Amino acid sequence: MNWLLRTFGSSIGKKLMQAVTGLGFCGFLSVHLAGNLTLYGGKDAFDTYVLKLHSLGPIIIIAELGLLLFAAIHILTGTILFFQNLKARPTRYKVNKRGGGRTLGSMTMPYTGFLIIPFIVFHLINFHFADKANQTLYQIISDAFSKPGYVTIYIVAMIVVAIHVSHGFWSAFQTIGAN
Repeated sequence: MNWLLRTFGSSIGKKLMQAVTGLGFCGFLSVHLAGNLTLYGGKDAFDTYVLKLHSLGPIIIIAELGLLLFAAIHILTGTILFFQNLKARPTRYKVNKRGGGRTLGSMTMPYTGFLIIPFIVFHLINFHFADKANQTLYQIISDAFSKPGYVTIYIVAMIVVAIHVSHGFWSAFQTIGAN
């Protein structure tokens, strides 16, 4: 047990937790996207998908709790790694060269991560926890995306997520040795 604590207490262990949870989120995003694409099939197709999803009952609750656990691990270890990196190099280099393969994703990883958190809360409040008593989820989504403000928020958020995932996906495979 002591080796486990030492492993996950090290920076490599934290990066491994980031990789596993990040790849888990990539899997979730892929499944979530596939389900949301049924919106293009129209109201009946999407409502059928939603009913089928909700019929899974406890499986969905377990998956949601798993995602919440992954989020806590990912955010906590990412924040710790961010501050450890700052502490290791408190004075920045005078010349900021883009050598070593630095990308927009790698340079902004913690910042895009912190920006994604309020978007996820916004998304959950507006769709997952929305009052569905008098309307279907399809109607809620249709109403939301008929407003230019919502569309703008989602476009900006998806750009931020894409930048974050662009480095995170590569970095995860690097960390687990599958590059």
